[in-house]
Amino acid sequence: MRKYVVQRLLLMVPTVLFVSMVIFSLIRLIPGDVTQIMVENFKYADDTKELKRQLGLDQPIPVQYARWLWGVVRGDFGTSIWTKRSIGDELKTRFPVSLELGLYAMLVSVALAIPVGVLAAIRQDTWIDYVLRTFSIIFLSVPGFWLATLVVVLPSLWWQKSPLLPWAYFHEDPLRNLLVLTTPALILGVDRAAALMRMTRSQMLEVLRQDYVRTAWAKGLRERRVVLRHALKNALIPVVTIIGLQVPVILGGSLIMESIFNLPGMGQFLINVINQRDYPMLQAITVVFTVTVLAVNLVVDIIYAYLDPRVRLG
Repeated sequence: MRKYVVQRLLLMVPTVLFVSMVIFSLIRLIPGDVTQIMVENFKYADDTKELKRQLGLDQPIPVQYARWLWGVVRGDFGTSIWTKRSIGDELKTRFPVSLELGLYAMLVSVALAIPVGVLAAIRQDTWIDYVLRTFSIIFLSVPGFWLATLVVVLPSLWWQKSPLLPWAYFHEDPLRNLLVLTTPALILGVDRAAALMRMTRSQMLEVLRQDYVRTAWAKGLRERRVVLRHALKNALIPVVTIIGLQVPVILGGSLIMESIFNLPGMGQFLINVINQRDYPMLQAITVVFTVTVLAVNLVVDIIYAYLDPRVRLG
C-alpha cells in the first residue's frame, strides 16, 4: 500500500505542473489589457509600459512563468495586482470556507446516497423502492442553484425576514459555523446524492445476484450480515469512483452556493478576480483548487485500493 501511495503522489507532480502551465497561458489570452484598465480608469501609473514593468508583465511569458513557479515552490504566491495584498493571506481566510462547504456537502451526499441506495436495492420493486427512486429523479431534475435561490428569496418575500445567518469561522463559533453551512451543504449534497444513490442501487442489485451472495443466503445468514459484509464492500467499488469524479463538481457548486448565501469563501471573490484580470491571484486559486482535487482523489484511490486489492497489486 505504501508503494502505491508514493506512486500516486509522484504522479501528482507532473499533473500540477501541466495544469499550471495551461492556466498560466490561458489567463494571458483573456480579452482586455489589465494595465490599460488600471491606467485609464484608476490612474495606477502614468502609462501602461511603466506599469507593465512594475508588475513584471513586460517579460516573455516563459520568463514570467518560471519566476512565478519558483515563488510557488518557495511558498510565495506573490501579491495581488490590484490590492497589493499577499495572495497567501487572502487564500488562508477564504479557501478554508470553500473547502469546508465542499467537504460538508460531500459528507451529506455520501451519508444519504449509500444507505438509501442499499435500502432501495434490498427492497427492489416495493413501494419503498418506488418512492426512493422518484425522489432521486426529482432531485436530479431540480438545479441546485435554483433551489438555493428559492430558499433565500421566498422567506424574504413571505415573512420579510432573511434566512441568512451572520457568518462565523469554525474556530470562533463552531456551532454557528455549522448552522450557516448546513443549508447550502444540504442543497449541494442532496443534489449530488441523487446520482450516487442510483449508482449504489444498481451496483447492489448486481452484486446481490452473484453466486457467493446466494450461497450466503442459502447458509441462513441474517440479512444484515449478508448485505453489509458480503455485498456492500464489492458494490462500493464503482461507487467510490463516482465519488471521486464528483469532487470537482462539488467544489464548483460550492462557489455558486457561496455567492447565493453570501459566504466569505472563493465564490464571489473568484468572479471579481476574473473580472479584474488579477493574474497572480487567479493563478494561485487555480493551482490550489487543482491540488485539492488531486488530494481528495488520492484519498479516493486509497479507499478504492482497500476495497479492491487488485488495484494496488496490479
